Amino acid sequence: MQFIDQADIEVEAGKGGDGIVAFRREKYVPAGGPAGGNGGKGGSVFFRAAEDLQTLLDFRYNHKFKAGNGTRGGPNNCTGANGKDTIVDVPCGTIIYDAETGDVIADLTEIGQTISIAAGGKGGLGNKHFLSNRNRAPEYALPGLDGEIKSLRLELKLLAEVGIIGLPNAGKSTLISALSAARPKIADYPFTTLIPNLGVVRKPTGDGTVFADIPGLIEGASEGAGLGHDFLRHIERTRVLLHLIDATSENVIDDYQTIQSELEAYGRNLATRPQILALNKIDAVDNESVDLQQLATQLNRISGNKVFIISAATRAGLDNLMQEIWRILDEMNVVEAEEELALSSY
Repeated sequence: MQFIDQADIEVEAGKGGDGIVAFRREKYVPAGGPAGGNGGKGGSVFFRAAEDLQTLLDFRYNHKFKAGNGTRGGPNNCTGANGKDTIVDVPCGTIIYDAETGDVIADLTEIGQTISIAAGGKGGLGNKHFLSNRNRAPEYALPGLDGEIKSLRLELKLLAEVGIIGLPNAGKSTLISALSAARPKIADYPFTTLIPNLGVVRKPTGDGTVFADIPGLIEGASEGAGLGHDFLRHIERTRVLLHLIDATSENVIDDYQTIQSELEAYGRNLATRPQILALNKIDAVDNESVDLQQLATQLNRISGNKVFIISAATRAGLDNLMQEIWRILDEMNVVEAEEELALSSY
């Protein structure tokens, strides 16, 4: 499956049906009067967050979505039928922008969330509507109004509680495959992962938590280098960052600072998000030449974050790492619940 996270499309709501000019003509009714019905309303275009979609791939091949037109009014004061609405399903986490102004129209973050994007045109009024004491036989009606037409830009930002970041080949894909049922491509060379991978990791309570492996971060990523510019946006929605560092690297501290600098340069408060550091690939480290505890102490002193020593390949140290992740998420849930309670009490 291709991972497409941006798309440009156009939506057009339906045109309202025309009102008509008609008069009531029945036997034994000498003064039937105007009886032209109103036109039906044009259909609207709605967007809905769907559970079974993961990418915006469908929008690569289908760029235009149109709702149905309303039908014209009928005689005997019959109103025309309304046009059929069009519902466009998008992945949860999709942001809808006005392509011309850049303004955010909607941010669909909950499954089933639905919003009207383009309103259908009103139906035209039939001549019955213009009956008055001065005009007993109006011979005119109004046409239906056009529906809204909008050019949109869709942008998908993954919804994950934990984002796994790090330089290429730090072991992110190996870790997410060890923790979940996700099976990303894994190989011993940089940029194996070209798309974000999602995996559901089960808490001890049985609840599922979504982890995202964010690829493509290198020096200059915030300015468009490598793949980072395309995928840094996906970190914005994560609550906790798990920063993986290759313990076999020649300069572990520089590796950490490279990613941290990119987070700070990108902004959106990414650098201040709760972060856990993990020295990975300890199974491949020469313990005689590398002091892992000393490296962990240095990283802790520089970052102020807890540092775990793990091997995603052998699962060494993963239990302690996961306990810390669950602890942080639980604390965040408590704080958020208290804030919601405080707001609801006003």
